[in-house]
Amino acid sequence: MSDIPSYSVVIPVYNSATIVSLVIERTRAFFAQHGLSYEIILVNDGSRDGSWSVIAAHATRYPEVVAINLLRNYGQHNAVFAGIAHSRGLHVITIDDDLQNPPEEIMHLIETMRDGNHDVVFGRFVQKQHSLLRRLGSELIRQMNNRIFLCPPGITPTNFRLIRRDVVDRMLGYRTAYPYTTGLALIFAQSVGNVWVQHQERHEGKSNYNLVRIMSLVLRILFNYSIWPLRLVTVTGFVIASVSFVIGVVLIIRKLFDNIQIEGWAGIMVMLALLNGVIILMLGMLGEYTIRILQQMNSKETYHIKEIVTHDA
Repeated sequence: MSDIPSYSVVIPVYNSATIVSLVIERTRAFFAQHGLSYEIILVNDGSRDGSWSVIAAHATRYPEVVAINLLRNYGQHNAVFAGIAHSRGLHVITIDDDLQNPPEEIMHLIETMRDGNHDVVFGRFVQKQHSLLRRLGSELIRQMNNRIFLCPPGITPTNFRLIRRDVVDRMLGYRTAYPYTTGLALIFAQSVGNVWVQHQERHEGKSNYNLVRIMSLVLRILFNYSIWPLRLVTVTGFVIASVSFVIGVVLIIRKLFDNIQIEGWAGIMVMLALLNGVIILMLGMLGEYTIRILQQMNSKETYHIKEIVTHDA
């Protein structure tokens, strides 16, 4: 399409060959029904099934569909960031590839942004259809969003969101090797809104989120957008040093005035082991920060694209 669309829909795709066609068709039907100009950007994040063939075929068939094939699996947020970087719309919508975010619910995001003059609108699920592990992980991430990104009170961020173009441009200007789309949207938005939307069960397959992926996201947020780990080890070191100093002073006073025999070889060994463990923990945490800083300085891209398929290609 030659004209700039009003909306760009970014969909990260991972092992969704059996369902992604329906996602595309329902998204196209929604925008056609409401007469809104749009584009759909599908980002294949190293799928191991036939997802790429499916979305490439749709991109060839429809002029409003773009298919991007990443070199390997970089993770959901990197894939979303790639899609956002190639979007042209005045607004960007991000949805999942499993129909748990029904495309028909996009209208609630659009209306809320219009009515509230918001920069970003997050869909808030009436009832989540995720597993218990996923819900616990989402709650942990929500608490981190509140404290690290200063998410406004009462706002629940989700991956189903509508972002205005000026916010998108500021997000793309942020240099990081570990993009976290939700956090960046919160950082660069002035007004954030929420709207209730439906959340459906997966039509096919099972969620790709597991404990490892959840913890990976937690570490990404902590070590790339927060200094909490450094503050934690600093406070821990200070507390241990203070307690050790007080114990040392007490033992010296008792030795001088009570003439007691201070024994405790086992106790000394335990204290040494504890202190050495804390030191190793601190060094490891500092090393983690150092590695990520080096990666961020040396890496120009957070992802690499193997190919892009469009209707005109």
